[in-house]
Amino acid sequence: MDQYCVFGNPIEQSRSPFIHQQFALQTGQKLSYQAQLVALDKFETAVTTFIQQGGKGANVTVPFKEQALQLCDQVSERAKQAGAVNTLSFSDHQIIGDNTDGIGLVADLKSHQVTLNNQRILLIGAGGAAKGVVLPLLAEKPSVLVIANRTLNKAEAIIAQHNNDRLCAKSYTQLSPSSFDLIINATSASLSGFVPAIPAEVIHNNTVCYDMVYQQEATVFLQWAKQQGARKIIDGLGMLVKQAAESFYLWRGVKPQTDEVLTQLRKALTDSGR
Repeated sequence: MDQYCVFGNPIEQSRSPFIHQQFALQTGQKLSYQAQLVALDKFETAVTTFIQQGGKGANVTVPFKEQALQLCDQVSERAKQAGAVNTLSFSDHQIIGDNTDGIGLVADLKSHQVTLNNQRILLIGAGGAAKGVVLPLLAEKPSVLVIANRTLNKAEAIIAQHNNDRLCAKSYTQLSPSSFDLIINATSASLSGFVPAIPAEVIHNNTVCYDMVYQQEATVFLQWAKQQGARKIIDGLGMLVKQAAESFYLWRGVKPQTDEVLTQLRKALTDSGR
């Protein structure tokens, strides 16, 4: 049976095994998919060991997406431009990298009827998760896409990779008094119970706030956003399922349906709290 996995740290919150097992059942594919906790300094070793054990492919989550890029013998154009990899395929003694995060994010936003064209978008964070979604967001032609990070030069480094006048970089303190139509939290702060130190003024009464991570209940970022008057809050569960569907397609050549899996996953998360 073909072996797949997801590498991350932390990883206990991951629902990727459930998602891919459901995709396999839905499409009649025979495979095994497991989560692997990897020590922060052992990512390359973990990948090498998995390949030696016969692994066919892997997903990569925080904080290894940029390290994954460096391991690849080949990378897709979207992964190259993102500077980060979330999907690895192992074939003919080569590691092939791709990035499906942006596809998943944009698809999920559209499924929630969120307008992207001609909108003011704030992307919080400058790590691998943020890098992976810049191009797909720009493709939707927002009026401006601001990348904000606690350390300004990291945001500026992303801007430098793209020749696009819709992009700009700011530190958290430079955001006020601007406000935005869509705010996307691409940091992992919610997993640790923290809210990025952005000013409340960035939210107005028509702002949509999106957190790329998800939890059983609304993340602390989404709770904070609601308190500031955000019109709609959305977690990253739909993004996870939709980017996973693209990964599954890359590995197996068949595109699974996501709606039923998302419904099952949401119910499982809800039931786990009862």
